[in-house]
Amino acid sequence: MWQEYGRALQAFCIGVALCGSGLLQAQAQASGVGKQAPAVSSLAAMRQQVAAASAQATAWSGPQSGPAGATGKTVAIISDDLRNGGILAVAQGIEEAAKVLQWRVKVFDAGGTATGRGKAVADAAAFKPDGLILVGADARVMQPLLAPFDARGIPIVGWHVGPKTGPVADSAVAMNVSTDPLEVARITATAAVVAAKGQAGVVIFTDSNFEIAMAKANAMADVIRACKDCALLEIRDLAISRNAELMPTVTQELLARYGKRWTHALAINDIYFDYAVPELIKAGAAGSRISLLSAGDGSAAAFMRIQAKTFQIGTVAEPLNLHGWQLVDELNRRLMRQPVSGYVLPVHLVTTDNIAFDGGPRFQYDPDNGYRDIYRRIWKR
Repeated sequence: MWQEYGRALQAFCIGVALCGSGLLQAQAQASGVGKQAPAVSSLAAMRQQVAAASAQATAWSGPQSGPAGATGKTVAIISDDLRNGGILAVAQGIEEAAKVLQWRVKVFDAGGTATGRGKAVADAAAFKPDGLILVGADARVMQPLLAPFDARGIPIVGWHVGPKTGPVADSAVAMNVSTDPLEVARITATAAVVAAKGQAGVVIFTDSNFEIAMAKANAMADVIRACKDCALLEIRDLAISRNAELMPTVTQELLARYGKRWTHALAINDIYFDYAVPELIKAGAAGSRISLLSAGDGSAAAFMRIQAKTFQIGTVAEPLNLHGWQLVDELNRRLMRQPVSGYVLPVHLVTTDNIAFDGGPRFQYDPDNGYRDIYRRIWKR
């Protein structure tokens, strides 16, 4: 098991969708997105919310109709960084779905750098695609590079390209496919409160280089602040791109600073815990008191920790392969000059109680709701 854990950790955590630089520290009182606190919920109501988010995903709540699959299309995929396990899995889902439609697909990898994004866009333009799918890059930052595609009438959809689902404002992207990031954050924090029976001492990890990361962090903070007997100890701003370098020392520092008051760590991505867990193990009893929950994305390493009941007790996982299929469906709608479906999949909290289904044995979240057959029926394939 632990050899598998190590291999998956290396494969899935070399890179991540959110990347940045620098180490800052933001205290819990810092202002930001999600300033207004949510209404206070009873612990019983919060248990119901967690139970609903943890239920097996057997029912399809997405579109039931749409245009037949377009034929003979060529599609470019611009991936922000294929070293990122989430981005890679989405790209694989796109390719799986596109194969059903017999589309010609080519992936252009930006390698996580500004220079790489420019080259990937130039290479994608030379490919002369009928449609474009952007995976993992900020749509508004990319807009100057995407404008030529838009001017030529080439439809564009994306995954995790903005802080909200649906069309991206001030961008050529017709649909940002994602679960609701704020709902993801709220369920994560709610699960921590429930696990702690209303007495959680929380540190939140985020990356201020990204709007979506700060939105999620502040949404989690609002839930903890609304809990009467909980304590928001700190919001720690730590660039994801420097996790391997800095997280071990940060974990040691937080253990020394907060001692027994620190009971739960929340993060905007599982990768923070990849580098925290070794330090928690070294800390012995002091580290064993801490439970980990992540507001994304459901990495293989996170699934292994949850399955082994080793520190991590939950992750709100993204349905990465399904999102690949949805991206193809949304692009097909635009190619057929129809509006996007706008579908937003309900959030799903993976725990030790439900990890045996919905793709859990394969260390991924892949809903058991028959989405492949449904999209085939919509496309008449």
